[in-house]
Amino acid sequence: MSEEFGPNFVSIISEETGEEIELEFIDALEYNGVVYRAFFPVVEEDKAEDEEEYGLIILKAEMVNGEEMLAQIEDEEELNAVYDLFMEQILEDEEE
Repeated sequence: MSEEFGPNFVSIISEETGEEIELEFIDALEYNGVVYRAFFPVVEEDKAEDEEEYGLIILKAEMVNGEEMLAQIEDEEELNAVYDLFMEQILEDEEE
């Protein structure tokens, strides 16, 4: 996936569809020495009704040729562990 970073938004190109996807950066955390970033898709109001679900998207940050790139997490156990950590962090932030 390639990406362009803005202050709180990222545009990525899906490797599967070639479609550009806008994401809003929510949070980041480190787990087992790897940095993960959490995003929510940016949804246009007129398209929100058409889509069933817009959930949390977690991507792994990887260094490629000195540049940070975002990659999908292939391992389901890794994804579940990182998802649980993000959810704990989000709930803690809401309680404050």
